[in-house]
Amino acid sequence: MLVGRVEERGHVERLLEQASSGHSAALVVRGEAGIGKSALLDHAVASAHGMRVVRGVGIESEAELAFGALHLLLYPYLARLDLLPGPQAAALRGAFGLCGDTATNPFLIGAAVLTLLAELAVEKPLLCMVDDAQWLDRGSSDALLFATRRFHADRVAMLFAVRDTAVPFHTPGVDELRLPGLSSDSASELLDHRSPGLTAPTRARVLEEADGNPLALLELGAARLVAQREGRAELAHQVGPLPVTRRVQEKFRDQIVGLPEPSQSILLVAAADRFAGMDTVLRVGRAVGAGTSDLDAAERAGLISVTDGELAFRHPLVRAAAYQCATHHQRIAVHRAFAETLTAPDVLDRRAWHLAAATTEPDEAVAAELERTAQRAERRGGAMAVSAAYDRAGRLSVDPELKARRIAKAALAAYDAGKPDRAARLAVEVTALTTEPGVLAEATLLRGQIEYERTSPEADATLASEAARLVMASDPARAVVMLTEMICASRDAGALHLVAEGGRLMGELRLRPESRLRASAEAQVSWGDLLAGRPENAAAPLRAVLDASRAGDAEFVHRIVAGFSGLMLAEETTTIAVMETLLADVRASGALTWIPYAQEIIALAHALRGHFRTAEACLAEAVALSTEFGMELEVAVLRATSVWLAAATGDEPRCRALAAEVLPVLEGRHAVGTALTSWGLGLLDLAAGRYRDAFDALYTVCVGPAKYDFLIRAVPDLVEAAIRNGDPAQCAEQFEAFERWAVHVASPVATALLRRCQAMLEDSEEHYRAALDLHSAHGGPFDQAKTQLLYGEWLRRRRRRSEARAELDAARTRFQRLGASTWEARATSELTALGERPTLEPMADDPLRRLTPQEVQVVRLAATGLSNKEIGAQLFLSPRTIGHHLYRAYPKLGVTRRIELAQLGLG
Repeated sequence: MLVGRVEERGHVERLLEQASSGHSAALVVRGEAGIGKSALLDHAVASAHGMRVVRGVGIESEAELAFGALHLLLYPYLARLDLLPGPQAAALRGAFGLCGDTATNPFLIGAAVLTLLAELAVEKPLLCMVDDAQWLDRGSSDALLFATRRFHADRVAMLFAVRDTAVPFHTPGVDELRLPGLSSDSASELLDHRSPGLTAPTRARVLEEADGNPLALLELGAARLVAQREGRAELAHQVGPLPVTRRVQEKFRDQIVGLPEPSQSILLVAAADRFAGMDTVLRVGRAVGAGTSDLDAAERAGLISVTDGELAFRHPLVRAAAYQCATHHQRIAVHRAFAETLTAPDVLDRRAWHLAAATTEPDEAVAAELERTAQRAERRGGAMAVSAAYDRAGRLSVDPELKARRIAKAALAAYDAGKPDRAARLAVEVTALTTEPGVLAEATLLRGQIEYERTSPEADATLASEAARLVMASDPARAVVMLTEMICASRDAGALHLVAEGGRLMGELRLRPESRLRASAEAQVSWGDLLAGRPENAAAPLRAVLDASRAGDAEFVHRIVAGFSGLMLAEETTTIAVMETLLADVRASGALTWIPYAQEIIALAHALRGHFRTAEACLAEAVALSTEFGMELEVAVLRATSVWLAAATGDEPRCRALAAEVLPVLEGRHAVGTALTSWGLGLLDLAAGRYRDAFDALYTVCVGPAKYDFLIRAVPDLVEAAIRNGDPAQCAEQFEAFERWAVHVASPVATALLRRCQAMLEDSEEHYRAALDLHSAHGGPFDQAKTQLLYGEWLRRRRRRSEARAELDAARTRFQRLGASTWEARATSELTALGERPTLEPMADDPLRRLTPQEVQVVRLAATGLSNKEIGAQLFLSPRTIGHHLYRAYPKLGVTRRIELAQLGLG
């Protein structure tokens, strides 16, 4: 009986209607124990007419079993795994232990859950519900929430009930509904219906103590009614508040303690392992002196029900009470009995945890069992289960070095599971447990990676340096990884002394000539030269690592090094190709945490090339994933590129709002991101004719710690601002550095920008024409349009009207197609000064400008010939959602068939 809750019932019913109509919906119902969350889920089931219902539950004692809850939830549908893309099906089979020891990826598991539930929803709308979600194992909860956030156009409703506990269960990106206590009228109605006949004082006391909690009303009302009938009405006059949940649980404890001891024992057995079937419960029960008949008393008391050979507790609080009211000795005996009973190969993880629960002092045999459990969980992709198993194995280890190694692995797994605080605590503990260099180095590196987001990239670099020094002699390959962390973090921070020091240490490593790490190591050594203003020593190694990465066989981190090296060389076309290959590999492997870093580089390259809409689509995905993974600093860095894009397109309100949002996060922490934001603000002022403000902003970029990074490309804008301010000498030093860079990197893009600067400074038509020839041959519509604008202005001042008109009109048209409104207005103003009245072609703009970032991604992939299922596998969306995006994109692009996308040149 669901009394009251009119609003809440309406909310759930609307959720079901929305899903049934083809618009995915999700809701998290939160509240204290007994507040009615499960009853609301029951109402959802009763209201889910014509829907398939998939229902699961979290159990506190099983939160360490990787993907256990997910397996139980999806078990009836495992025969459909062949409908999934191959890597996803393999990942889910691996997570459930249905195939060999192939390692899998947690994000591929999440994608598999998404695709499987979407497939189920094709036949009929689907309601997927999880009660007590706060007790799901981390692998299961991550996979379900990953899928939930990506349903859009599927007939799927996701419903989670979450109890308030000491450890919060976060569900970012999902709507929430908090259940308050029942109103006075509803509470009275429920109490009078279930416990009629209470005296007025007792009734008032129950209503006061229950405070609107339905379970408390039921249990306290029933207990007081029994007491009243037995002449113990003095209970109504007890004083002293207790939390409602604890009060109800005490009532359950009283009921359990009142049972015969064998009945208490069989309840303890059932409470200790939810995965145990009735036969296992009875076998373990016999080992502790209880049998089948001892369930009868608990069933008569209404604490459990036994239906079709399945035992179920009346409420999760009953299970908790059955376990907690037992003595420590009794619990150990039950866990030991489980360990002796569970011997089959498919239950070894449960056996290990029961052994651990029965062990109170170091025991290497048990620790080794748990380590094997951790290794199996590693292959399945359950990072939090890995961390828990290694941690407990460490605590039970006899040998101090084994303890340190195991806890170090627990720390790394916690970091992979998105638990940086736990990871940091364990990593610090490791440093006090061992002096072994390799273990200390890994723990120190991990601490640095955590500090990157927590404090600053420079803190990360300092710790990574400490880690690398520990293993330089013994493990040069591992030292390369640690020094790469140091150099990349130092570069982000603008800590050039650390970049140089990292390069020096990298140069001391003894790497084999044929080592695939060599090109990356040499490139990072050269970063020190380039970022110190010595491009003559850097260009060749940077180009070598970029070229070496074309094959796509280097580790992800070294391809990221190649990508940034490409930006430093102004080689955007090659950089995009290398990063697109990396992105495809990352998607295929399910290593989603790499996507933001790859997309950061791709977005920057497209932005600098003038492909603004494509850059925005890359940033949208990268920001969404970084936000989901809690990467606050990376989000700010990505939004710095958005500041630049907003400036380039003339969206001043967005540009300034984004800058105000990211600068407090970036300043003093991330020099490159700060400089990119300032470049954007300077570019905005330059386009609007605020030349003094533009010079001030651009000057901070061109003299700051990131001045020789790819940010050196702000110098042409600085030169223009200085000239328009009437003082080109202000930028002389910066131009000299830019000229030196452009000459030595020798890329066509860099040379074109150099010729533009020379044209402005020397008032030279020859340089303008040379720059435009290079722009025309090597692409880059934004830079080409800016040079055409400057050249057109130069021609107008010399009264060469027809030539000026041609250049200005070409610049205006390009700006218009790019959506660069402020720059377009400048070109229009120049044309007006010539006496022209420019008109724009109605369809001259980039067709991608009419699409959302998600639609851009989808249509570009569809234009390459991929199916909806293949696109969904790449973007971690359902095929139906892909179809929905295409349906919305077609009319915007003026096409009616998929084949026409290829003809638009969007791929």
